[in-house]
Amino acid sequence: MSNTAVERVFRKGEAVILAKGSYQGTPGVFVALRADANWADITEWNGRTRSHPVEWLAHLKNSPAA
Repeated sequence: MSNTAVERVFRKGEAVILAKGSYQGTPGVFVALRADANWADITEWNGRTRSHPVEWLAHLKNSPAA
């Protein structure tokens, strides 16, 4: 577990997309960082809340939060 966060800033409720990883292209909403600050929970648009590495996340373009 790491306490050093990656250099990305997301706020609760922001629209995000998985830009990397096996679920690349999946849109969702940022929920919170996990205890390991390199991981975050997002609620995917299918309603599931899952954890993903923060480095895989990107702001979803064309959203008010982007």
